[in-house]
Amino acid sequence: MVEYDSSKAIKRYNHLSGEIDAVYHEMSFKLGLSDSAMIVLYTICDRGSPCPLREICRCSGLSKQTVNSALRKLETEGAVYLKPVSARSKSVCLTEAGQALAVRTAGKIIEIENDIFASWPREDVEKYLELAEAFLSALRERAKQL
Repeated sequence: MVEYDSSKAIKRYNHLSGEIDAVYHEMSFKLGLSDSAMIVLYTICDRGSPCPLREICRCSGLSKQTVNSALRKLETEGAVYLKPVSARSKSVCLTEAGQALAVRTAGKIIEIENDIFASWPREDVEKYLELAEAFLSALRERAKQL
């Protein structure tokens, strides 16, 4: 019996993950946004406006510093504003210009992703998501052991 070489699989996974990130970077660039600004707008589109700042950090995978940097730039451009919710939390709100920007940038990417998933058999989408969640869960557990 031939033993499965998981190191080849993780190399392939890492390559694919990097290539996917590169395509998202290319789309952000073509749409005139930095990667971090795109991720912030994408998260707001996904979660809704107003969106708790804490939620953007949690869902985007970006550091708080990177999110704040992107928000400052988007704020300067008149796309977002911060609304205090309590002494320790804020929500990010899209302005009218920000809503238009989100539709023509992050909205287009979401539309592309939805079209791709819609073209796959439902079982394949479910299996893909199930495996991604299992990998993430196992990775989180193993990261705690470091």
